[in-house]
Amino acid sequence: MQAKQNSHKRMVLGRTGLEVNRLGFGGIPIQRVSEDEAIMTVLHAVSCGVDFIDTARAYTTSEQRIGRALQQTDKKVVLASKSQIRTADGIRREIETSLKNLQRDSIDLYQCHYVKNEEDYVQVTSSSGALQGLVRAREEGLIGHIGVTSHSLDMIERVIDDGLFDTVMVCFSFLEPAAAEKVIPKALKKNIGVIAMKPFSGGVLAKARLCLKYVLSHPGLLVIPGVESIALFDANWQVFQGSCRLDESEREEIESIRRQYDKKFCRRCDYCQPCSEEIPIQLILGMRYAIQRFGDAILQKDWMQAGIEHARRCSECGECMERCPYELPIPDMIRENIRWLDEDYRSGQRPVE
Repeated sequence: MQAKQNSHKRMVLGRTGLEVNRLGFGGIPIQRVSEDEAIMTVLHAVSCGVDFIDTARAYTTSEQRIGRALQQTDKKVVLASKSQIRTADGIRREIETSLKNLQRDSIDLYQCHYVKNEEDYVQVTSSSGALQGLVRAREEGLIGHIGVTSHSLDMIERVIDDGLFDTVMVCFSFLEPAAAEKVIPKALKKNIGVIAMKPFSGGVLAKARLCLKYVLSHPGLLVIPGVESIALFDANWQVFQGSCRLDESEREEIESIRRQYDKKFCRRCDYCQPCSEEIPIQLILGMRYAIQRFGDAILQKDWMQAGIEHARRCSECGECMERCPYELPIPDMIRENIRWLDEDYRSGQRPVE
């Protein structure tokens, strides 16, 4: 199943100069399957024409599995990884680990992962921050280019305005379309590469045709859906090989789904914060889909356990609802997600929807 290298399916990722197919490969879900299945899925994607793969230090076995897969092919693949470490010395150690895991002498793009607020950004860009460590690594040839990932469009806009990074990674789907209004056009105008993550809204949506056509219909974006099986990859790749133009019936279907999720879906903007009970609201509202994508192991993470315990103490004060631009019933959603975790998921009744 060899890719047709149509010119409109190719793109250059901003000022990095990296030329790739517009549909890449997200490395989160391959943690959840056996190593053999993960490696087969990566190899199949590459054989079809995928030439951009994104992973992260936080994705447990993802880097190692991708590295082992790519040892079995001679096809050229642009590799991206990322780390949440904020110091120069710390991120240097992260790069060295990534290089070992990926079995590479250099990594094409290394990103500051999940820069969520001003405090994070100031730390990353300080004289001893991660950016300085990345710049030194680039000078030494250990990495090629430097990027940022964030769920906050306000933060991404700050990154774009400052112009210190080569790429930005943003949440973008038809349930989270706000990036198209300002952030994406501004980045493209400044020749900063844009990587669109979560085209399925973090696993909330399932229709590959609608999700991918919507995101790919916006030019200049590199889209990285995560998959863990050949069947799921093939469904995505089939969409990519066709026209990305949405017809009227598809637009109507998208609007119908938007109405369905209008008061049920957290857009991860974090305008609800800060919470007086220190509840990581975005994390708790997206907990079901995080478990779906990362597996049970995520429940063992200290930060997840702490977040759940804070959520159990929700006072339902309503301050978050006053701040939410989407008027979500946040306390009700928190309570329902905790009930689902305790009564449904942990008792074996595990459907996410």
